[in-house]
Amino acid sequence: MLLYDFKMAPNARRVRVFAAEKGLDIPMQEVDLGNRAQLGADYLAVNPMGEVPALVLDDGTVLTESTAICRYLEEVYPDPPLCGRNPLERAQMMMWDRRVEQHGFAAVAEGFRNGNPFFKDRSVTGTTDFAQLPELAERGKQRFANFLELMEQRLGESEFVGGDRFSIADITALITIDFARTIKGAIGEHQPNLKRWYGAVNGRPSAKA
Repeated sequence: MLLYDFKMAPNARRVRVFAAEKGLDIPMQEVDLGNRAQLGADYLAVNPMGEVPALVLDDGTVLTESTAICRYLEEVYPDPPLCGRNPLERAQMMMWDRRVEQHGFAAVAEGFRNGNPFFKDRSVTGTTDFAQLPELAERGKQRFANFLELMEQRLGESEFVGGDRFSIADITALITIDFARTIKGAIGEHQPNLKRWYGAVNGRPSAKA
């Protein structure tokens, strides 16, 4: 396998953390998004969507989208289970992973790509240019603040985001909260459940991947 990666890209980090939790050492090739290498002919031949990460399997099959790559790794390397151990647990963990991605990660991406001058005319990932909308930058910040409140409530009920075990939902939440530094978003002092959880998951060795 070969993983096309960029150290600063949160979706790529999601796969790295997931693989580290599995104890996998996947060879990686850097795609320099800072220099727009994802839009070059060489990388577009790998992933015509012009996004990272991309996982090339030994038979040449290419998988894209971080969640899909994680699910593939879960099926091939089931231990330790990060997407649930039975149908109900899998559904609950994926439900929370989706909530984190939709209400948290997407909010930060909206704020970041519409508010950072580097992304002028590149407010959406991919190969098509889209102008920035300042209103979306502000909306992204508010949505992220709402997401933190959702997580504070959830983590007052459960040790981890997806249930009583560390899972893909925790990985997605961790990279979302770290990604939020780009819009000056952070856990507040009035959110002790989030602070407890963040300290635990950020202290795992995989968080450094």
